[in-house]
Amino acid sequence: MHKILYFILHPFLSFNLWSDEHREDEGIDVFYALFLCVAAGIWLVVQRERRSKNSPIPFHFSAPKEADPNWSAVKIERPTLESHLEDVNIQPMMLPDRRYITCFDPSNGLHLATVIADNEEEIAAKIQKASEAQNEWMYTDFIQRRRVIRSLQKWIVENQDLCARVACRDTGKTLIDAALGEILVTCCKMEWLMNHGEEALRPEPRKSNFIQFYKKSEVHYDPLGVVAAIVSWNYPLHNAWSPILASIFAGNGVVLKCSENVIWSTSWFVNIIKNSLEACGHDPELVQLVCCWPEQAAALTKSPYIKHITFIGSETVGRQIARDATEHLTPVTLELGGKDPAVILPDTNLNQWISTWMRGIFQNAGQNCIGIEKLIVHVDQYDDLYDMLKERIEKLRCGSVTLPSDQGYLSPVDVGAMISDNRFDALEALIKQAEEDGAKIVNGKRYHHVYHDEGTYFLPTLVGLTKNSAAIAQQELFAPIALVMGYETVKEAVELANGTRYGLGASVFGPDQKQCLEVAKALECGMVAVNDFAVFYVNLPFGGTKASGYGRFGGPEGLRALTNPKVIVYDWWPALIQTSIPKVLDYPIRSLGTSFEFTSGLIRFFYADTWRARIQGLITLIQAQRK
Repeated sequence: MHKILYFILHPFLSFNLWSDEHREDEGIDVFYALFLCVAAGIWLVVQRERRSKNSPIPFHFSAPKEADPNWSAVKIERPTLESHLEDVNIQPMMLPDRRYITCFDPSNGLHLATVIADNEEEIAAKIQKASEAQNEWMYTDFIQRRRVIRSLQKWIVENQDLCARVACRDTGKTLIDAALGEILVTCCKMEWLMNHGEEALRPEPRKSNFIQFYKKSEVHYDPLGVVAAIVSWNYPLHNAWSPILASIFAGNGVVLKCSENVIWSTSWFVNIIKNSLEACGHDPELVQLVCCWPEQAAALTKSPYIKHITFIGSETVGRQIARDATEHLTPVTLELGGKDPAVILPDTNLNQWISTWMRGIFQNAGQNCIGIEKLIVHVDQYDDLYDMLKERIEKLRCGSVTLPSDQGYLSPVDVGAMISDNRFDALEALIKQAEEDGAKIVNGKRYHHVYHDEGTYFLPTLVGLTKNSAAIAQQELFAPIALVMGYETVKEAVELANGTRYGLGASVFGPDQKQCLEVAKALECGMVAVNDFAVFYVNLPFGGTKASGYGRFGGPEGLRALTNPKVIVYDWWPALIQTSIPKVLDYPIRSLGTSFEFTSGLIRFFYADTWRARIQGLITLIQAQRK
C-alpha cells in the first residue's frame, strides 16, 4: 500500500513541498513525466475513438423550391383534397382505378402537388420493407442509434429556417408557430432520447420477496418489430419525427401514416430521416411513410405484422382504430384531444400571465391538442381578464408568411390560416348559439383576407361565457377561440375544469403554489402545468383520460410502450443454491396430508406476522419433510 501512495504522491514528494530542506536533485523524474505523457496519449486516443462513434454525420438533402417565399404556382379556387378532379391544370398523368390527393397551401390556395394515394398492396409492401430492415436494426447498440439522432439534431438546427418554411407552406402556420411547435419541441425530444433513452431501455433489476432471496430478476425491454404511428396534420415535422425517432431508438421499424392534408411536407421530413439513416450506414427502409384515404387505412391498422399503434387525432377515428386493432390484439396508444382548462386562482396577477395565456390559446391558430381551450377565472377578476384579452385579440393580424410583401420582406403575422374551412360553419354556429345564450363575443367568424382570397382564415375570437353547459364549453374547438368563464369558489372552479368528457391536459395559475398544487391534484386529466403552459409535453409521459384516450407516449413510459417487457429470472449463486422440488411434493404425491402439511408450514414460515408463528411453521415444515 505504501508503494501505491508513494506513486500517487510522487510529484509532491519529489518537489519536497513540506520540507525546509531542498536537495539539488529534487524534481519530477523522467519516469513520472513519461507516464503522464502516455496517460495523456491514451486519453486522447479514447476521446478520438469516442468522437468517431458519436459525432454527427452530414448527409445530402435537397431543398424544395416550394418553400421559397417567391415561389408561385396555380391558385386553386376553393381548394380541397380532391381539387384535381375538377381542375385539369393540376391533374397528373392519372392511373385508372387509383385515387390521388391534392396538396395546397391553405394560407393562399397555391397548388403544391397532386400525389397518388397508397392502396392496400402498397401499404403491405411498405410494412414488409420495414420488417426486413428491422431484422438488422434490432441488433444495433444505443451508440449507433444515438448517432442517427445526433446527426438529425445537427441538421435541423442548421436548417431550421428551411424546416419552418416547409411546415408553413403546407399548413398555413406562422414562422414563430413553426419554430416553437415544430423545431424547438423536436430538438428537446431528441436531446432527451440521446441523454436518457438508454437508461429507460437498458435491463432493469427488480426486487423480489424473501422466498426468492437466491434469485436475481431483470426486466429486458426488447424491440417489438414493426410499429405504426398514425398522426394528425397540425405539426407535420414534429408529429412525424417524434414517433419515428422513439420507435427506432427502441429498436423497431416504423410505418408512419400522416394526414392527407400534409403529405407534401411530411414526405420531405421523413426523407430527411431516411437520408440520415443511410449516411450512418443503416437501411433507410427501416422508416416507411404511408398516405392513403381512410378506406385503405385498415391495411395498416389490421395488419398482423404491426405490433403497436400510436394514434394522434380525433375521437371518432381513434375509436375505429381501436376496433381494428382487436383483429390481432395489437396494443394501441390513443391521444384524442381535449378541452384543456386554465384555472386562474383568486388574486392572480393577470398582467404577469396574460402573454402566456395568449400563446396557449392562439399558438398554431388554436390547432393544438394541448392548447388552452377555456380560462376559468374568479368573478372578481372576470371583467378585467375579459377586457385585457379583448384589447389584445382585436390587434391580432391574420395572414400568410409564405408570400413576401410589396416591400420584399415577410409581413408580420400573428395568426396563420387553419388547415381547411370544413369546420367553419360548425364553429360559427357554436358561437352564435353561445351569443344567443348571453355570451359576450369578439369577432367570431371566418375571415376573407384581402390579399389571400383562397386562404382559410378564422378571426381570433373571444367568448365570455355565462354557463358551462353551453355546447361551445363542452366541445373541443381546435380553433383560435378563447373562452372565459367565471367562478365564485375554488371548488366550483375545479368542477368547471372537470365538467367535460375530456381529460388531456390543464394548467393552474395562482400566487400560492401550495394551493395551485392542491387544485392540480383534483383535476381529472393526464397532465397539469402549474404557473406555466404545456411544459409537460416534452420529456414526460404524454396522454390523457376519459374521452381523451389512453396510454402514453413520451418519457420512459412512452418509450417502453414500444417494447416487449421481458422478465428474466436466474440464480445469484447457481453453484450453491438452486430451486429443487422436495420429495414430499414430487409427483406422484405420496401423501396428500403430508404434502399439504409441508406447504402450510412453508407459507407460515415465510408470511406469518410473528416470529413465533414463523418458527412454528419452520418446525412443521421440517417434520413433514422427514415423514
